[in-house]
Amino acid sequence: MNGSITSTSMTPPKASTSGYSERKYRPWNDFRSDTLTVPSDEMRQVMYEATDGDCVYEEDDDTKKLEEFVAKMSGKEAGLFVTSGTQGNQLCIRTHLHQPPHSIVCDDRAHIYNWEAGAIGLFTQSIVRPIAPKNGKYITAEEVESKLIVGDDIHFAPTGLICLENTIKGVVIPIEEVARISALAKSYNIPLHCDGARLWDASAATGVSIEEYSSHFDTISLCLSKGLGAPVGSVIVGPKAFINKANWFRKAYGGGMRQSGMLAAAGLYSIERNFPLLTRVHQYCQDFAKYAESLGVEFEVAPETNIAILSNVNVAILVDEAKKAGIVLMGPRVVFHIQITAEAVEILKQVLIRTVERQKLEPNVVAKPGEFKVGY
Repeated sequence: MNGSITSTSMTPPKASTSGYSERKYRPWNDFRSDTLTVPSDEMRQVMYEATDGDCVYEEDDDTKKLEEFVAKMSGKEAGLFVTSGTQGNQLCIRTHLHQPPHSIVCDDRAHIYNWEAGAIGLFTQSIVRPIAPKNGKYITAEEVESKLIVGDDIHFAPTGLICLENTIKGVVIPIEEVARISALAKSYNIPLHCDGARLWDASAATGVSIEEYSSHFDTISLCLSKGLGAPVGSVIVGPKAFINKANWFRKAYGGGMRQSGMLAAAGLYSIERNFPLLTRVHQYCQDFAKYAESLGVEFEVAPETNIAILSNVNVAILVDEAKKAGIVLMGPRVVFHIQITAEAVEILKQVLIRTVERQKLEPNVVAKPGEFKVGY
């Protein structure tokens, strides 16, 4: 298969000049999310040449290659290709939690808690004990421990799982804090899951390998379509017995795919070719952030990877100015991805300066309730 993976490098690959920089793709000006990328011409060719075995019968070679590659890259025994990050997280949560009552500890901004259609309650009957991080960036081991429910008091739902999301709102949870929370979880014999939809960004930003991050977790969900540019899918990794059970639930949830090879091949391609491009994406974000700061614009949290969330701009004016300039925004969150161009970044800067100037002259312009959102 063209574009097949021949190496399982454990560190972020070096930046490449090939790929999306050579052509302007449809989302070149779309800053709503890094899920909006489209397959490149080369990726489409790889998909065309992919194997066509049946995934449910475990007969597709490219799907097996993807699962084995990501498992090896993360230092885990096995992997499972799933349709989405939401499905990946929920399969892991369901497989970890066997019998209610139980509770989950996570960040109060977490995707599993806010953006997965209430699936935790639907599939596991678990309650969530969310944490608002005091540092405004990420939760700490002390905060996690304060939320744990241990013991046999029948008034409470024991903690059955701790979940971290890395990155979260574009912020990297430092590997040292991940290690502290991991040690805490082990001391209480509580499993630790990582929503690693943007763990690729954390690795690219810090130089910490996917394997090192993964070593602190029992299970991880790694997204291929959020940031890496694949059209569909995530891979969950963990112990072989765990993945075998998760495969059972995948079938029960309607996630058993048949000829999945073309999607798996795109996922393999995205890791090999697009993972190296994230460094450039982060540079675009930092360049924009520095410009915004020069205008007196503030951020919800200081941008560290590919996400900048503006906090003191008039969102109604911002989105209006973006629309007039041919830039796509849906709120104060600005997300950079591998198909954003340098031209789009420069136009976005002009949108921002016009917003700053206009909001001084039109202070009464306000958005309707619920008109704009941060998104995910």
